[in-house]
Amino acid sequence: MMMTLDQISVRQIKGVSAPKEQELHAFGVRTVADLLDYFPFRYEDYRIRELTDVKEGEKVTVLGHVRGVPLLQRYGKSKSRLTCKVEVGQWLVTAVWFNRHFLQDQLVIGREIMLTGKWEQQRLQMTISDSEFPGSGGAAKSGTLQPVYSVGGSITQPWMRKTVRQALTQYGTMIEEMLPHELVRQHDLMARRDAVQRIHLPDDTKEGQAARDRLVYEELFLFQLKLQAYRALNRKRNDGIAHQIESETIRQFAATLPFELTDAQKKVVNEICVDMRRPSCMNRLLQGDVGSGKTVVAAIALYVAVKSGHQGALMVPTEILADQHMRSLTRMFADLGIQVALLTGSLTEKKRRDVLAGLQMGIIDIVVGTHALIQDDVFFRSLGLVVVDEQHRFGVNQRSVLRRKGMNPDVLTMTATPIPRTMAITAFGDMDVSTIRERPHGRKPIKTYWVKHSMMERVLGFIRKEVSKGRQAYIICPLIEESEKLDVQNAIDLYVQTQQSFPDLRVGLLHGRLSAAEKETVMGAFGANETHVLVATTVVEVGVDVPNATLMIIMDAERFGLSQLHQLRGRVGRGEHQSHCILVADPKSETGKERMKVMTDTDDGFELSRRDLEIRGPGDFFGTKQSGLPEFRLADMVADYEVLEIARDDAAELTGRDDFWSNESYARLRSVLQKDQFFQGEQLD
Repeated sequence: MMMTLDQISVRQIKGVSAPKEQELHAFGVRTVADLLDYFPFRYEDYRIRELTDVKEGEKVTVLGHVRGVPLLQRYGKSKSRLTCKVEVGQWLVTAVWFNRHFLQDQLVIGREIMLTGKWEQQRLQMTISDSEFPGSGGAAKSGTLQPVYSVGGSITQPWMRKTVRQALTQYGTMIEEMLPHELVRQHDLMARRDAVQRIHLPDDTKEGQAARDRLVYEELFLFQLKLQAYRALNRKRNDGIAHQIESETIRQFAATLPFELTDAQKKVVNEICVDMRRPSCMNRLLQGDVGSGKTVVAAIALYVAVKSGHQGALMVPTEILADQHMRSLTRMFADLGIQVALLTGSLTEKKRRDVLAGLQMGIIDIVVGTHALIQDDVFFRSLGLVVVDEQHRFGVNQRSVLRRKGMNPDVLTMTATPIPRTMAITAFGDMDVSTIRERPHGRKPIKTYWVKHSMMERVLGFIRKEVSKGRQAYIICPLIEESEKLDVQNAIDLYVQTQQSFPDLRVGLLHGRLSAAEKETVMGAFGANETHVLVATTVVEVGVDVPNATLMIIMDAERFGLSQLHQLRGRVGRGEHQSHCILVADPKSETGKERMKVMTDTDDGFELSRRDLEIRGPGDFFGTKQSGLPEFRLADMVADYEVLEIARDDAAELTGRDDFWSNESYARLRSVLQKDQFFQGEQLD
């Protein structure tokens, strides 16, 4: 059987020694396929231009002749400056090389030379970054686009270029087409063999772009294929739990709540209930703006699971949030005989044993917890629904471990970080998405202001004014203790300063280094209005709900991303009173100023997330590598969002066909799926 490129070691490429092979392994390059898919991230343009067409400060490649005797100046042992007059068209240019003393003897008057560097027209000078003598042998760069790779160690750009070129010479004919011919024709794409060749060695920018377009589509299509195939297989299976509950029973429970559901909440509840009644597993993402009422929707879903004879689990990222959810659910289910328990790392050993026994025997109906829920010794009698709150804070593996605690339970993941369409398509393409955009009845928009540190006296006066009305305030800062590296306000100093500013008020302090019991005490005092002002770090970012708090002060606000600022702002505005958010910041960068402006322009989380994605880029959007977001070689989720949508639709259409799982034309795609962890053990033929 003929070997494929992903079975041939890079050691087989001429010129790759054993030490070089080991260095390539550090870049994730082990096979010929890996090397050919190690694409350049940009190109050096060595195409010859006329200086008359070049702007001041622009990098350019020109052809000229040496017209002066080179002058070498040395600075210390290793530094030098070499200058020489070179005739370039109508100009007599001073060429300057730094630390290239060995060129002195080669700069012979009359000799033709190619120069690449920065053009300074006023001084008629070029600072040279690269030069070569045409006709002197070696791989000439002049007139070409040279690929630039991510390299390091002893792997240099020239070596990488030479090695990739050699790999193409030896193995280029073995590059196989990954995409169905129908898609290649439909989108007028370059063949894969040509695309790989041309992205490494383009004749011009147009050709390089066409190669990139083809490979970006392929990358996004193959990723979407996995998600859509997983989704299609999941829907075909009937090994989940079909929850049996009458709509009237759900309506009766909703009627016991102290408020009426919004139309958006009712719509989402209906979508979830339809899913839960099916024998296939629900895999749904519920996204909604801060304070939109997702927790109530989750409570109804948990009620459905329990009334169908099963158990529910709600996993959250922090103990503060777990404790709060446990209290809320206990209140909601108080008169219904539904047992709710808490499982976190700070429980005493005896309490933990009691909870574990209650889950295993089925005495506990709903458990709320942190990562403690996915420990090996946690067992359920019949887990029917898994709810994951603030899902981006948990890795894909953590979510799947909890799911495996039951026999294919339904899964509802929630986020209060509204996800732009492009992000949702990419990261959560295997899920159905429900969205709540409507505010609960009676909620007022939060008024947001941006002030400089010099206005802090006025901010303190505003705090005093709100507290005099019986309201409460948060003051948030980025760090717990003073840092020599960052000139930012820290929580401990700020706590002391706030006490000094308001000697007659009760001030609390909350940060991540407090024990669970201490945090509970602090939050309990604030929730009961025994504390007027709470100084805190971002430990309050998610889920903390104190309706009487109407003022959020965020110190050094430029240190936070937009989504985090919006989360913090969402801790107020949860009651009937008008709430305010004050951003105290002196941003130095344009990005920092832009964030402050966006925050004061809108309190719509979906619009903010779109702007945040534009400002920060997809890799930093969630602020965590655990989000499950893929790292693409070429594709960019923002710049290539149109291709992303096309690829998603193509993948969904293909995996939805009956013959996709049997047609020989798609065998290669099925082999790609079989290698993915999603499909381990699946029969795809």
